[in-house]
Amino acid sequence: MQGSPIPAMAVGVGLRAPHHDWVMDERPSVGFFEVHSENFFAPGGPGRELLDNLREDYPISLHGVGLSLGSADALDAAHLAQLACLVARVQPALVSEHVCWGAYAGRHYNDLLPLPYTEEALDLMVQRVQQVQETLGRTILVENVSSYIQFTHSTLHEWEFLAELARRSGCGLLLDVNNVHVNSVNHGFDAHAFLAGIPGSAVGEMHLAGFTRKHGLGGDLLIDSHNRRVDEAVWTLYAEAVRRFGARPTLVEWDQDLPDFEVLLDEARMATEHMHANATLPA
Repeated sequence: MQGSPIPAMAVGVGLRAPHHDWVMDERPSVGFFEVHSENFFAPGGPGRELLDNLREDYPISLHGVGLSLGSADALDAAHLAQLACLVARVQPALVSEHVCWGAYAGRHYNDLLPLPYTEEALDLMVQRVQQVQETLGRTILVENVSSYIQFTHSTLHEWEFLAELARRSGCGLLLDVNNVHVNSVNHGFDAHAFLAGIPGSAVGEMHLAGFTRKHGLGGDLLIDSHNRRVDEAVWTLYAEAVRRFGARPTLVEWDQDLPDFEVLLDEARMATEHMHANATLPA
């Protein structure tokens, strides 16, 4: 059920609908493509044809945004079954989801909402991740999300929660470097301490994206907007992550205000340069 591994030095791009035709015609030189799993749940049609075609030339990463792993509700059995069918057909190199919740009592909030970092939430996430992995017959990656609130009853740091989740469930981590920076500014923690608390053996992929800075809210607030180039502060943190963890497949995300695909290729080029410059240096 698993495609060939993505090379550690590979840099990929998130593939969105406005770029489908261009990518199909031009076959750009990228390490892999990531797509949102739910956009390809339909049993047929042009979306499935696109994936069937692209997987002949590129590794594919399926990135879920709707499973709501951390919800108090049970996992949506129909959603999980559709994901399992898609995985079986595409045989992606990677499958990932988020450490979050986004639905409750049948209501979907169209957002990736943060969890309280408590032992109770950790127990739930371990059980949910194991359920997904057993259903899919493979290890998944889970991603740290951006957040704009904190829970006063959290008992663990976010990085402690992630490290323990990976250890207990056997999953890997999709380290979103942009989200680490965004949360460090929003919540006032040390981004370097976050990286230091993550076990390198668990990191299976990294994400990069752009953020938006909001002013006049009692202090700077960073929004994980995915609508602009990667910020210099995130490039600096990514270089540190590469020095600490070594080369890992890295993806450039851009979901709103999409530019020409050549801009994404330029961001991928910059990620490649940072990776090559830092992968063999000490942390």
